[in-house]
Amino acid sequence: MKNKINLFVIIFLLASFNNSYSNTFVPIQIKNIIIKNISSKKIKVDKNITVENYFQFLDSIVIKYDSITSYKLTEHLLVRANPWIINTLKNTDYYLMKEKDSFIYNQKKMIVLKKGDQLILPNYKLAKKLLNLFENTKIDVNIPEFKLRIFENSKELYNFSVRVGRNEKKYLKMAGRVLDLKTKTGEGTIVRHERFPDFYNPANGHQYFVTNRDDEKVTKLPQIPFIETEINGLRYGQLIHPTTNPKTLGKAYSNGCIGTKESDIWVIYYYAPINTKISIRYDLNIKDAVSGKNVFLKDIYGYSKKK
Repeated sequence: MKNKINLFVIIFLLASFNNSYSNTFVPIQIKNIIIKNISSKKIKVDKNITVENYFQFLDSIVIKYDSITSYKLTEHLLVRANPWIINTLKNTDYYLMKEKDSFIYNQKKMIVLKKGDQLILPNYKLAKKLLNLFENTKIDVNIPEFKLRIFENSKELYNFSVRVGRNEKKYLKMAGRVLDLKTKTGEGTIVRHERFPDFYNPANGHQYFVTNRDDEKVTKLPQIPFIETEINGLRYGQLIHPTTNPKTLGKAYSNGCIGTKESDIWVIYYYAPINTKISIRYDLNIKDAVSGKNVFLKDIYGYSKKK
């Protein structure tokens, strides 16, 4: 008789969940039983969502549905359960749009979620799997190779061309002192995401709102996340962020940050939640992925000469 009563309670709560989940109080023990056994719920997008409203929309979803999950719902969990979103965001890349003969002056106005699209709210099983993947993900950057890789355990998922810091020292007004612009090496973690970045020239502190593209067109700056790293327990202000000038990729060009394509940073961002491990190294001897032969890279910082 007791089992029948419990089954009735669960069925009743499931019905409440489907109709008025946001206002239903569910004891945590019952909540866990429900969430672990129901299939992933679908959330319908009720209006077009542009890039400039994208993060606010995701935040509203997380706030609304976190109370009914037995795990902590986050933006990263939600998007990784809906990987098509990453592909949609990648396609807002200015240069990818140019390849389609479409000039985009203001990427913030581009629609990334359309009315009628459906998002999956991951169930317990899927969320647990994704959380395990997050724990076993590592970002690897090899400076002289100009490469950023994403690993899950020992499996390489992605590798992206990047730019790194210049081999020089320079006075930066924003720091108020002369800094060595070389990208710092070491082990660390992702410690912060800046989803609404402002753009400043660190040399003179000037804020800017438009950018000169490689094709000599001027556009509004995009709204794409910046990722802050902590290396060897220190925050150098060493960010992973997109560049609007991909001609600089594969070069020592930045003020110390790791620059990527606009499309690539969306992938990196969603594979690098807070506390994701990162390694930034300076390995000159590598094995070519195609030929399998050992290759000795150019010593862009001249470290081998100092030994």
